[in-house]
Amino acid sequence: MLLSGEEIKRRQNDSIVIEPFEESRVNPNSYNLALHHELLVYEEVILDTATPNRYRRLEIPAEGITLQPGLLYLGRTVEHTVTNGLVPMIQGRSSLGRLGLFVNPGGSLGDVGYCGTWTLEMHCVQPVRIYANMQICQIYYLQVEGECPSYDTGKYQNSSDIQPSLIYREFGSEDRDAQMELNFDELLHRSR
Repeated sequence: MLLSGEEIKRRQNDSIVIEPFEESRVNPNSYNLALHHELLVYEEVILDTATPNRYRRLEIPAEGITLQPGLLYLGRTVEHTVTNGLVPMIQGRSSLGRLGLFVNPGGSLGDVGYCGTWTLEMHCVQPVRIYANMQICQIYYLQVEGECPSYDTGKYQNSSDIQPSLIYREFGSEDRDAQMELNFDELLHRSR
């Protein structure tokens, strides 16, 4: 069962917490989440699932930033959410999909008990300009059928920042912070 917008409002600060919460962002069966002012871009030419991939942080200026095709951008929501006893899911807004911007095509399913901000996977089919604090995606909630333990210890639980892929941990690899500089600034400046 999918919760209605009215039910999302009713459960706010109970089994659902969206912080900050603005009633004007409630839809018939979802809530619009906003984009934080930073993005991550991987700096590797080939992304490797078995090792940590280096990345750099980009600030979205007031005039926006133009995303380029062929690159994966990671962002995060402004909102911190807590969900108890429900399955939270996020999906890019259809208005952005109609501009060729795809948000979270592979990471939309949350776990019961997820707590934190949401990392957003974004890519586009042609250059598209985005802005900090724009409404970027929707969160919606499903009832869970049967017994389901809450997700309380996971690699992304309690996130408060953009989370690059941590799948390398499944291969036994360790974290590292090394940065590799590539010329992304030139690419971004050419697109403005």
